[in-house]
Amino acid sequence: MTAERQPAREVGSEALSREFLRVCEEAAIDAARTMGQGDRRHSDHVAVEAMRKEMDALPMRGTVVIGEGERDQAPMLYIGEKVGQGRPEDLEVDIAVDPLEGTNLCATGSPGAIAVLAASNRGGLLHAPDCYMEKIVVGPGARNAIDLDAPADDNLKAIARALGRGVRDLVVIVLDRPRHEKLIADIRRAGARIKLISDGDLSAGITAAVRRTNVHVVMGIGGAPEGVLTAAALRCLNGGMRARLVPTKPGQEERMHRMGITDVKRIYTERDLAPGPDILFVATGVTDGTLMRGVRFFGGGIRTSSVLMANRRRMIRFVDTVHVGDGEDTVIEF
Repeated sequence: MTAERQPAREVGSEALSREFLRVCEEAAIDAARTMGQGDRRHSDHVAVEAMRKEMDALPMRGTVVIGEGERDQAPMLYIGEKVGQGRPEDLEVDIAVDPLEGTNLCATGSPGAIAVLAASNRGGLLHAPDCYMEKIVVGPGARNAIDLDAPADDNLKAIARALGRGVRDLVVIVLDRPRHEKLIADIRRAGARIKLISDGDLSAGITAAVRRTNVHVVMGIGGAPEGVLTAAALRCLNGGMRARLVPTKPGQEERMHRMGITDVKRIYTERDLAPGPDILFVATGVTDGTLMRGVRFFGGGIRTSSVLMANRRRMIRFVDTVHVGDGEDTVIEF
């Protein structure tokens, strides 16, 4: 007789960690099947469908606090959507998702696309609207050296001092957007090196917090949802972040107020954006990246590469999974 499944009591428990890992793996696999087809909307759609289906099977009472947008704009995984089995005995969980970060990257077969989610106890993740966010992201060594209101030159000098190197030895990731023309010029004038990316500032933020990736800081304006997800990862990686919401469309400030954000000019740290004591962060590579390989299909199965982090358990796990097919002649390669 099999033992009755006991409800999880912690978001970062072994049981829920494995379940959330499967959620990201399935979203990444479905997205990877569309790689290079040039249809970013379709790539995103299949990842959303897969992630939602898997989450609805989990033993939790989940609420999406960072999702694909507002309810009238996103048919699935919208902000406020309830996911999971929803039984009274199940754990309440707040969830931030990006089923396919880097939709353009997947559509063109470029590096860096990932499926990602963060989960925390109720109230453990900022309920941020789908708007822009100004950010500086660094690793543990420089987390107390950054100032969002300081010029780029001052920040780079402070980061260099904290890391015991020169400014010219720093690598700064910036999204390649017209809005960053002045920032890019200021960084170049300061003497630091720049890595321009077309998409994927969440992946960039994680990379900046990990040593030996040859990335030291991420600067510029990206998405607020990605900012909250980055903060969740930084809580597990001991990285640092300064961020501020940037409303650019009519009605966004009013939306912020309705979500409980009274000071739209507030500067947030990673702990403000992801304050929960129990945070889980999971990501699976869709296309090859710095920390994770993309999904690989072979004759009898699929191979995925993921990272799983839990701050309460002080655990970071790199997971290489082979999903074996049904064929009896399947050969598994190391």
